[in-house]
Amino acid sequence: MQITISGHHVDVTDALHDYVETKFDRLQRHFSQITQIEVTLKVEKLVHKAESTLHIAGKDLFAHAESEDMYAAIDALADKLDRQLIKHKEKRAAH
Repeated sequence: MQITISGHHVDVTDALHDYVETKFDRLQRHFSQITQIEVTLKVEKLVHKAESTLHIAGKDLFAHAESEDMYAAIDALADKLDRQLIKHKEKRAAH
């Protein structure tokens, strides 16, 4: 799993980079066939946004989250992607 983290109007510090990696490591536990994750962190006025595209075998999953705090936005983003991965895995197992 390769994680690419970029920032738009925000500096991606080591603390933010490590936080994103620890949050996205739990996605690997649910679905082991993740090839690449692209995360974009943005700041627009007072709103912190986190967007991510998850590339897995046969499908790309996208999610975004907004909050007043960047860490809260990353938490919400990881939760959304976690739910999408579980749903995709259940659909795949049903077939």
